[in-house]
Amino acid sequence: MQFFVYILLNPHGRFYIGQTSNLKLRLQRHNDGKVFSTKSHRPWKLVYSEQFDTRSEAISRERHLKGLKSKRVLQALIAQ
Repeated sequence: MQFFVYILLNPHGRFYIGQTSNLKLRLQRHNDGKVFSTKSHRPWKLVYSEQFDTRSEAISRERHLKGLKSKRVLQALIAQ
């Protein structure tokens, strides 16, 4: 099974970072308002993803990205 770390962006410039095993379904859940932390900031667009072989690798990368706390760094990552 593959796991993904993803970055979403909404029209107001807000980022959301998460991890999942089903990227398409997870994006749909965000946009359907089924994720508490993102439902009031819809719609979301997938702007970046990375694939990993294990959930632990994905969680580690997610934590790293969330720890950056910098829109500029995220924008640079997305632009690559």
